[in-house]
Amino acid sequence: MNRPSKGPPPVIPSGLMSFPLTPFTPDDAVAPGVFADHVEDQLAHGPAALFVACGTGEYSSLSATEYAEVVRHAVRVVAGRVPVFAGAGGGLGNARAAVAAASDAGADGILLLPPYLVGGTEDGYLAYVESVAGAGRLPVLVYRRGLARLGVSTALRLLSVPQVAGIKEGNGDLDTMARMVTAVRTSGHPRAESFAFLNGLPTAEVSAGACRAIGIRDYSSAVLCFAPDIARAFHTALTTGDTATTGRLLADFYLPLTALRDRVPGYAVSLVKAGARLRGLDVGRVRAPLVEAAPDHVDQLKDLLDRGRRALAEIAATAAEASPGASPGAGARASAGAGAGAGAPAGVDAGVDTGAEASVAVAS
Repeated sequence: MNRPSKGPPPVIPSGLMSFPLTPFTPDDAVAPGVFADHVEDQLAHGPAALFVACGTGEYSSLSATEYAEVVRHAVRVVAGRVPVFAGAGGGLGNARAAVAAASDAGADGILLLPPYLVGGTEDGYLAYVESVAGAGRLPVLVYRRGLARLGVSTALRLLSVPQVAGIKEGNGDLDTMARMVTAVRTSGHPRAESFAFLNGLPTAEVSAGACRAIGIRDYSSAVLCFAPDIARAFHTALTTGDTATTGRLLADFYLPLTALRDRVPGYAVSLVKAGARLRGLDVGRVRAPLVEAAPDHVDQLKDLLDRGRRALAEIAATAAEASPGASPGAGARASAGAGAGAGAPAGVDAGVDTGAEASVAVAS
């Protein structure tokens, strides 16, 4: 086994990643005030970084002007508290233009989404990544999803592309990812340890345990957008080895949510917007070709949120009974700390989960 030489520090922070929604007005324009409230609410729950105008933020529906506006607003509101990454992708020219616009707007990095509808060889995709990354000086996280199924050998070649800081996995191919993580970490390349891997599967909490087992510790959470108390409690339990809490939340909330999400294409975004509206945030509708969540599905989502919060309360009560007089454990802290703000209106600081990691911690 090769021993990696000491390399540069990671540029992708470690922790729970927030992917904010892009709110729209009834006239279908970007709603900057609501977006600012949404971003502040996300920051209150301690994400390691914000990824704006990505999949959850409906990147594919934004005009170039709207895209630049969203990134600018995010950078202004965040004001350096955590890194701000912006989505970019699609056709080569559009992707390069987005990178330039994000750089001009003050973003800290790029999530490179796959090319749209165009397949190619791994050499072709590597050339795409190199060209887009070369449009600016921002670190780039490459999204391995859809047609962008880069393999182990291509991942090793990405180590030599200075702007590429890591890979976000969205295909669910954990066998390939296990081999990829091992190959990168044992490559002996100066960036072998700092190169980041992120779990970007839909409802990533469901696969978070399996991903951690192969060395992919961090993940993006869409649930953080509409149920930060549940998302934070799960993340705290996962990172502290509290399998009773993660198992309960998977059974009562995340697995039923995944089943509901899979009933209609596009619900990975539509349900998140519906959940945000249930929380009091007027994010507006999704844009075509996405469709709004059906009323009965919104009712089911509300029931799932109630079940998830009942589970948190019962976990906290069980912990208190097991240790009378002791301070609450991770599950209880998450329930008490975020439960008070579970239905908080936009712009109201509901408090930060005391089990949250430092928002600017770096990967080990």
